Amino acid sequence: MAGPKNRFEGWDERDARVLAEYVARFGSSDALGSFRGGPLGSASMCGKFTAMASWAEVVAFSQPLTGEPVSRANDEPVTLKVMNLLNVIVWDAEEQRRKIVKMRWGFPHPKNWKVPQPIHARSETMDSLPTFKRPLLSGQRGIVLMRTFNEGKQVAPSKTEQWTIDPIPDHMTGAAFLFDRCTPPDLSASPFYACVLVTVPANALIHTLTTEHAVSDRMPAFLAPDDWATWLGEGINDPVSAKAACKTREGLRWTMTKEERAATQKRANPTVIDPKGLL
Repeated sequence: MAGPKNRFEGWDERDARVLAEYVARFGSSDALGSFRGGPLGSASMCGKFTAMASWAEVVAFSQPLTGEPVSRANDEPVTLKVMNLLNVIVWDAEEQRRKIVKMRWGFPHPKNWKVPQPIHARSETMDSLPTFKRPLLSGQRGIVLMRTFNEGKQVAPSKTEQWTIDPIPDHMTGAAFLFDRCTPPDLSASPFYACVLVTVPANALIHTLTTEHAVSDRMPAFLAPDDWATWLGEGINDPVSAKAACKTREGLRWTMTKEERAATQKRANPTVIDPKGLL
């Protein structure tokens, strides 16, 4: 991950920018897991998903939550990516209720807090890696509602197709997240909450995206409705049971479609009628 510096950009800033662009492009930090002592993995894991624009379904899937509803009255899906602020459902032990907390998707990179790395935590090892063990054991576990999620199919060494998976048509599914409070070393920046998506081994449908260039072997840890309280730590914080709730979900109703990119229209040459043209 190299490249030229931009104007007035230092080498450290260049490195941070290139890393952020890499994560945004491939939608994964598993391939960069060595920075945190984690295993290497495919660069095609979920780094994008859709949620609903309004809170209508959020309230339907959970208890009444804190915060004001989004002004939009419809429930059209909106796309969320790494570094976006996510609405994370958490359990407030003091108030004894669920609430929504906005968190950045992506823990801070150890060398630059502005870079989101890692963005995933493997369920099998999250209780052994220091980065994830403390949030897991202390009950810093949340749920994000997804309408659909994306997986990458690497069809060439430098080309990845995006595929959209719809787990349960016309509904949303709760995915497991770990979170932590982060204090940037930059005194001008305020502390914030950051989160990572918990992943599990891929099911048979997602395995079909495997190619000679990359193996599609991970997927989000979708929680069964009966496991929500266990994962959030409602009543009692039981990390062992919480980890056991993260399972591979097989779905006979799941659909998967290739995401087609919008064709870019070539701009015309300048004319008297349209003097801007290529400008």
